[in-house]
Amino acid sequence: MERRKFYQTVGLGTLGATALISCAEKTEEPMVRNNNCSFQVTPELSAKMYAKALEITKNKVRGGESEPFFKKPFVDAAFSDNIFLWDTCFIVCFAKYHLDELPVYQALDNFYERMEEDGYICREYRKDGRPLWSKEHPVSINPPLLALAETEIYTVKKDKERLKYAYPILKKNFEFHVNRYQGEDKLFWGDTLGMGMDNIPRFPRNWTTDEGNGMTHHELGDKLGKMSGSTGEQRLNQFIAEYVETLQGVWNEEGRLVDFTAQMAMYALQLKFIANEIGVTGDIADYDTFHAEVKQALNDLCWNDTDAFYYDLGYGKQIKRKHIGMYWTLLGELVPEEKQDTFLAHLTNTDEFYRKIPLPALSADDPDYRGWGDYWLGGVWAPTSYMVLKGLTANGKHGLAKDLAEKTYGAIAEVFEATGTFWENYAPDLISYGMPAKKDFCGWTGLVPIAIYNEYIKGTK
Repeated sequence: MERRKFYQTVGLGTLGATALISCAEKTEEPMVRNNNCSFQVTPELSAKMYAKALEITKNKVRGGESEPFFKKPFVDAAFSDNIFLWDTCFIVCFAKYHLDELPVYQALDNFYERMEEDGYICREYRKDGRPLWSKEHPVSINPPLLALAETEIYTVKKDKERLKYAYPILKKNFEFHVNRYQGEDKLFWGDTLGMGMDNIPRFPRNWTTDEGNGMTHHELGDKLGKMSGSTGEQRLNQFIAEYVETLQGVWNEEGRLVDFTAQMAMYALQLKFIANEIGVTGDIADYDTFHAEVKQALNDLCWNDTDAFYYDLGYGKQIKRKHIGMYWTLLGELVPEEKQDTFLAHLTNTDEFYRKIPLPALSADDPDYRGWGDYWLGGVWAPTSYMVLKGLTANGKHGLAKDLAEKTYGAIAEVFEATGTFWENYAPDLISYGMPAKKDFCGWTGLVPIAIYNEYIKGTK
């Protein structure tokens, strides 16, 4: 069961095709054109989207005397009373434009203040400040994106004092991940649920094991959901206890994850940048060495020449599943120049990632792909779409970034016009929200009307 679905039941309501296809009148003003049809995003619609995203985000700011633990205001993912790490990091990436209205520093500090002596930060904390997951299992960590959040804020507010405060915390957290999750081959292993793309298949097809209970985490969630006489909290606690025995919970050290490895390479680059900015130059050589070793290992072991793609590993062999997480290699600066064009070609292939709404979590040529979404089996997610755009920009692929940004923005705008709100994810083969998807979601979907608008759409002629 996906972590968000575990907290609440999401309706699977569908929209008829005609309900989501509407074409605005032509206007003399600059506009974004959605390549799906003649639908046009007017400046008025963009402004309405921007204002709605801010309204939703501000309404979900929490913290204060009514809180049992978090006493200072902070932006929140608003799934439950718990706080979520990678959601928070992506919220920061658009909230950075409104630091006077959206308390992003405290949202990050809530995690920094919980860091343990060895650098461990749990991916989720309860409303009383206790970690939800045990440090002894990799389900307890999220993609390491805290430095991404800090450096994104720094692009709009050059606050070196903030970097000086954050740097030793981030360095210790980086070292925790290296010490705990880097294999001898220099690649990183982790947990399917912990890495955020909840139901992406990460182990080899038809993999079985005698360990654990043999259930998928979906099956465990379904079993607990049918328990009568139990509270939601009791079911959640039982899920946490039993998850480690599921197939996903057992499959961990046997694998190597391209996205986690690339995120750690990115983490090293960001720490190097921060160290340079604040004058801690003695650490820079270590980050350079780490990055070079990871880049070599990833290209030696995970790159497939025939498919021109990176693949996760299982027992040292490539697991041929194309998922959007492979494109973290762009922000990690791991893709050699001679491999970039063929690797990026998958993004413009209509049989893979260039769908009606581009950049689904799983490539459309995977047998498990779902064109209506089904969470990460096909859903289009604002954080991973934003990651791809930022990675393309970092590698000088501005034309492709602009095309993908405009097509994504136009489709989300079309759904917004039909529904009046934003959604947790979107359906790649429909102009529709994903099924399932939570509504009124800002949340990281605020990346589209605010961050993607400011960075890729604003000023489009």
